[in-house]
Amino acid sequence: MNSLRILAAGMIWLGSVSQAAPQGITIPTKRDLKFAFGSEKIRGVNLGGWLVLEPWITPSFFEATPDNVVDEYTLTQTLGAKEASTRLEQHWSTWITADELRDIASKGLNFVRIPVGYWSVTPLPGDPYLDGGYRYLGMALDWASDNNLKVMIDLHGAPGSQNGLDNSGRRGTITWIQGDTVSQTLTALNKLRDDFASHPAVASIELLNEPMSPSLDMDTVRRFMTEGANNLQGSSVAIAFHDAFLGPTRWNDWGAASASSSLLLDTHHYEVFDNGQLQMSVHQHVGSACGFGRTMEASNKWTISGEFSGALTDCAKWLNGRGVGARYDGTFNYNGQSSSFIAACDGKSPGSVDNLPEAERTNIAEFVAAQMVAYEKAAGWIFWTWKTESAPEWSFKDLANAGIIPQPLSSMNSAVCD
Repeated sequence: MNSLRILAAGMIWLGSVSQAAPQGITIPTKRDLKFAFGSEKIRGVNLGGWLVLEPWITPSFFEATPDNVVDEYTLTQTLGAKEASTRLEQHWSTWITADELRDIASKGLNFVRIPVGYWSVTPLPGDPYLDGGYRYLGMALDWASDNNLKVMIDLHGAPGSQNGLDNSGRRGTITWIQGDTVSQTLTALNKLRDDFASHPAVASIELLNEPMSPSLDMDTVRRFMTEGANNLQGSSVAIAFHDAFLGPTRWNDWGAASASSSLLLDTHHYEVFDNGQLQMSVHQHVGSACGFGRTMEASNKWTISGEFSGALTDCAKWLNGRGVGARYDGTFNYNGQSSSFIAACDGKSPGSVDNLPEAERTNIAEFVAAQMVAYEKAAGWIFWTWKTESAPEWSFKDLANAGIIPQPLSSMNSAVCD
C-alpha cells in the first residue's frame, strides 16, 4: 500500500457492455491512487449489517418487531423516528468501533468495504429512514486510517431499490431507474465524492451494489455507470462497479482496461442460493470457486470478489429474508417458490462457529481457502462479512479466531486450485 500508481494522461471511452461507446462520452484519467491496485492484492472484509441493516446479520434487532418489519425501511416506518433513532444510535455506536478496525488490521487484512444507503447520504422527503449513520461513516474512515486500512465506500442502496432485496434497504418491488431515482443516486455519489474522496483512507467508491440486471433496463444502468464514473474522475479513488450479475468478462467492452481507467470490477460469488449448488460436495464447491477465479482473471479490469463467504448452506436465520426459510432444510417459501429438503440446519440457524462439527469446520476451511487463492489470481477479495450475531458460515471474525480462516493469511494452502 506504500506506492502510488501514476496513471497515464489522456482520455478513455466508456461504452456499453456489448456495443461501441456512444459518441461524446470521454473521461480524463490522470490522477494518483492510494492503493497499488493490480499489483498488491486486496484482502478485506465488509462491514455488513452496520450502516445498512440486514435482518440475518443482526436478527436480535428485528426479533422485537412485528412480522411486517423485513428491512430498514419497514423498521423505521413501523417504529417511528424517535424509537428508531434510539435503537439505531445504540447499534451504530456498538456494532463497529475503533477496536473492531484494530482487530481487522491484526488479522492481516488491508481493506474494508463499507456499505451505506442513499438515505444516510442524501435523504429524500417522505422516506422513513434516519440519516444519522453518516457521521459514523466519517468516524470509520479515521479508524481505518489509524490502522493502515484502505476503504471502499459502497453505495449499497439506491432510491426505489436496485434489486428488491432487504440489503438495498427496501425488500420487494424494484423501482430504481424510474422517475428521478437515477439522478438522485448520482447526487448521493457526488456527495460521497465531495465529502470523502480526499480522505487518505478512501481508495475506492463503488457506484452501486448489485443492480439486478434481469429486472432492469441495462442501457439505462450503463448510462448511469458512465455518468457516475465521469463524476468521480479527478478524484484519487478507483471507480468500483458491480457486474450486475452478468459476470466479469461481460464488461470487457465497457470502458478501458484499468491501467488507463482506474475502473475496478466487483463480482460477488455465492454458492448457496440455488438448489443444485446446495447439493454439491465440498470438492465440487472448491472446483467451482477455482473456476470462478479463472473467469475473474480473464477480465480486462482490476477485478475483485467484493462479496463471498464460507457458506455451504443457506441456513443462517433470515438469510433469504425474514419469514422466508431456507432451501437447505426445505422451508424456503417466497413468491410461489419452494425447495426440497437436503439436510437439517441444526447448529447453523442460529448457530456459532464453536458449535460447528469438525467435518463442517474442515469443509468451510477448504472452501474459504480455495476462494481466497482463486480470487487472488485476479485483484483480490473482500469477505462478507466481518461479523454476525449467529451465522457461523459468514463471520470472518469468528472463523479466523477459530483457525478456520488461517492466521496468518499467508499460511493458506496456495496450491488448492492447482
